[in-house]
Amino acid sequence: MKSRELREMTFDELRVHHDDLMEELANLRVKLAMRQIDNPLQVRGLRRDVARVQTIMQEKKPSQ
Repeated sequence: MKSRELREMTFDELRVHHDDLMEELANLRVKLAMRQIDNPLQVRGLRRDVARVQTIMQEKKPSQ
């Protein structure tokens, strides 16, 4: 998902998307450990997506 699309999401939507990405990343890591993944570069791309979401969440973080 592109940064532009992520910036249009609300903070709560970003949090849900982040949780989904983290779950998917955990599943990919398990598959990688068991050598069941065809393209190990998927893990890198997913980690970058997580970082992108975290950055935008930090920008939109509600004031306390």
